[in-house]
Amino acid sequence: GGFPAPGIRQTTMIDELFQIERDAYRDSVIHRIDARVKIVIAFAAIIALVAVPYSDRDMVYTVGAFFVVFFLVLWCCSKLSFLVLIKRMGAIVPLWGVIIFFQIFLKNRYYTDYHVVMSLPFGINIYAESIEFATILLVKFIVCIAFIILLSSTTKMHEMLEGGARMGLPPEFALALGMMIRYLFVFGYIYRKVNETLQTKCFDAFDSHLPYRYRLRQIGYMVGTMFIRSYEQGERVYTSMLCRGYGRESYLFFDKKPLRRGEWAFLFSSLIFIIAIPAGVWITSFRLLII
Repeated sequence: GGFPAPGIRQTTMIDELFQIERDAYRDSVIHRIDARVKIVIAFAAIIALVAVPYSDRDMVYTVGAFFVVFFLVLWCCSKLSFLVLIKRMGAIVPLWGVIIFFQIFLKNRYYTDYHVVMSLPFGINIYAESIEFATILLVKFIVCIAFIILLSSTTKMHEMLEGGARMGLPPEFALALGMMIRYLFVFGYIYRKVNETLQTKCFDAFDSHLPYRYRLRQIGYMVGTMFIRSYEQGERVYTSMLCRGYGRESYLFFDKKPLRRGEWAFLFSSLIFIIAIPAGVWITSFRLLII
């Protein structure tokens, strides 16, 4: 009863990696925008929100709300499902959720007075100010991660690499990132082949009906096979590159590609919005304080 049906693949992070690239090959207004424009807008929104001081809670919430609306408009224009957004946002919750969760137990430099909300054993306290700080951090995390997901889901990896190179990324970095991207998918392809082979043999690493040591041994075989196949594939590709003139002085060549008028207009209007919102909120709050 605990064996998976042959041919049925479980959803993994490797599968999600391939799905992200498939989504980037879709067609929409956002997909057709040059990668440089999307990179600048994503990083501008992240920097603008991160620059908002933690001490001004209302400003963080207001600016974050405006940026969320801006993001939702772009996401709707990309024609991607909101379920995709929720899944990808949830996939990285363990990375940032733990950081935010532990903030409620810690004192930080943004507050001077602390009020205990709940006392736990071993002298652990939950503070009202720490909960407020964790909420502010949560808003910043969600907005920043959302723009990164939008960028990765609507921009092909090689276009992102070309965009970075055209914006001044050193050729050595562009070459190294290009190799990393290539081998990332090679590794993912090999993992998927090995995983499908195990599933056709009715092996499930999480099946409690199988002996633990047997499952551990099979997983070890799988990992070893993946690294051996990846190494062999890398050697073949590297030898082919040497035959085509690859060496220490090699670099990737990217021809010049001017932005279209519509892309310039979209870039400037987005940057004006991203800059104007924090500035406007700060001016408004400053005037209210004076009054």
